[in-house]
Amino acid sequence: MTEEHHDLQSESCRGVSRVLARIGDKWSVLIVMMLADGPRRFNEMKRMIDGISQRMLTLTLRGLERDGLVSRTVYPTIPPRVDYELTPLGHSLREPVMALGQWAQANLDHIADAQARFDRRTAAESEPAGLRPVAY
Repeated sequence: MTEEHHDLQSESCRGVSRVLARIGDKWSVLIVMMLADGPRRFNEMKRMIDGISQRMLTLTLRGLERDGLVSRTVYPTIPPRVDYELTPLGHSLREPVMALGQWAQANLDHIADAQARFDRRTAAESEPAGLRPVAY
């Protein structure tokens, strides 16, 4: 592999990493799913997303807008009304996000079982040598 080819792959990997970081964080996924049904106001989303702060919602929406996934429309009313909705690019993200959510839902029990096995194993490994149960 030439050094020039390696540089292109590195830049491509960095670009993909940035995109995945944006669309892979928990708030972005929730916002994309929420906007899949149509435009929503900021405060409506804040009420619907348990645990998100106003600042985090603002930052996430700005990032999604910057990446072309969400559009922001300001209506000249008093007080101003601001709606957020998915762009065509954002709508194209719905299917993979929904598939990932469905996979997570279908595998919650398997993941919980794996976590419990891991926790038991690591707890047993951290016990003093004389107190560990002997495995046969």
